[in-house]
Amino acid sequence: MKISKILKKPRVLILLFFLIVSILAINPQIDTKGVAIKQVEKDSTAYLAGMVSPDKNLSPTNYEKILKINDNEINNIQDYSQIINSISIGEELSIKTDNSQYTLIKNSEDIGLIIENSAKTNIRTGLELQGGTRVVLKPTQEITALQFEELIQIMEYRLNTYGLSDISIRKSEGLPSFLGGGVSEKYIVVEIAGATQQEISDLIASQGLFEAKIGNQTVFSGGSKDVTYVCRNDGACSGIRECIQLEDGSYCKFEFLIHLSSSAAKKHAEVTSELEIIEDYLSEKIDFYLDGSLVDSLNIGSDLRGLETTQIVISGPGFGETEEDAVDEALNQMTHLQTILLTGSLPVDLEIEDLNPISPVYGQEFTKNAIQIGILAIFAVSIIIFLRYRSLKISIPIIIALVSEVIIILGFSALSKYNLDLAAIAGLIAAVGTGIDDNIVIIDEVMQNAEDYSYRWKDKLKKAFFIIFAAYTTTLAAMFPLFKAGAGLLRGFALITIVGVTVGVFITRPAFATIIEKLTEE
Repeated sequence: MKISKILKKPRVLILLFFLIVSILAINPQIDTKGVAIKQVEKDSTAYLAGMVSPDKNLSPTNYEKILKINDNEINNIQDYSQIINSISIGEELSIKTDNSQYTLIKNSEDIGLIIENSAKTNIRTGLELQGGTRVVLKPTQEITALQFEELIQIMEYRLNTYGLSDISIRKSEGLPSFLGGGVSEKYIVVEIAGATQQEISDLIASQGLFEAKIGNQTVFSGGSKDVTYVCRNDGACSGIRECIQLEDGSYCKFEFLIHLSSSAAKKHAEVTSELEIIEDYLSEKIDFYLDGSLVDSLNIGSDLRGLETTQIVISGPGFGETEEDAVDEALNQMTHLQTILLTGSLPVDLEIEDLNPISPVYGQEFTKNAIQIGILAIFAVSIIIFLRYRSLKISIPIIIALVSEVIIILGFSALSKYNLDLAAIAGLIAAVGTGIDDNIVIIDEVMQNAEDYSYRWKDKLKKAFFIIFAAYTTTLAAMFPLFKAGAGLLRGFALITIVGVTVGVFITRPAFATIIEKLTEE
């Protein structure tokens, strides 16, 4: 039979191999019950109970899944939220996952878990499909390659410390400006799922230079050189200490403890030893500044004069129309300050070139529409090709090649853990469209010389593939500059297009040519 002969051909076997690998990489799931644990916040209730965040290299379908809470089945995020909210603070809860069983006491509204619905595949989606914020940042001054790397590292540490999940930080260099001396513009593209515009602006657009001053002298700054420990997620040494009702709203004060290095403690002793004592306090306050703006001021007790203290309490305010709003504001400010103190300041100032919030609602709608349109497009292409050639022997292999390319490209995305965004999907469509054109070129070359039996198959395919390779090299020449250009927002389009046309030229087109050759043999 022709089918059995076709399946034995090396080119077809190569195609089958890549299809199998791609399907295994995508790993489609039938049973998606439960919710996946996306992240476990450090020092939280869940963390102390033994739950840990999944490894970054772990596929989404392999994340630990919560199946039951207190014997109540969890099928989605709504079930999880409803049950967690119904449990009072101080109550014990039992969490059953697909890997283990955990028992913990709910000591706050949030037990420290960031969860998502169980993944149906290992294909990762970009911000347009899951929602979040994308920001393009630019250094305000020219920096070296080493400073650029340091900038990226500090930003990654800062965002991870802050507790934001699904973070993508990449550097991008614009095309050389020939009019400006050939210097490439340097950009940083940050994509964060679920983060708001305000969080992004406050956290990464500012340099984050924290200074504690007594008079005009800096006693210590943020970062590990001066600050050796910052209390977080521990009510004994951090939290809201008081709330006061004002005429036009509410005021709440936060406090948290930090430990200073010996050099910073020595500096504190030197500065305070020169101050006078007025009643129970020293003559100068300790002022806390963030990027040059005064955050708060505290009196210094007279007993600390000339003392090399290694423990300092940082405080600050939070305001709101209601006490709840003031508490939220104070907690946000405290988390921000704690993060800056832990990570230190950025080596240079950054300015926001572009900032776009993206709603997950649009992403879900787009995904649904894209799947429907994709199915309709394949159906429409099948009808057109059949009407053109009036032969199932030609129409079916083209559709097989088309679907194979889509599967292999998606398999590459899953295997490389590349996030598919709108630009990448556009690249996939462009690559598949190019594949259909190339397959038609192969068919036309074959059919055009079908009556001339002296014109051998090898010559026919050589001529067809000359045209295909010429188009392939032209596409690569166009896509490689685009891959490096601008702020990287079209990088996904360029990358997926390059991968798609490469898969087509070296895997699916040769297999398609072999299938057509065998099916049209007399």
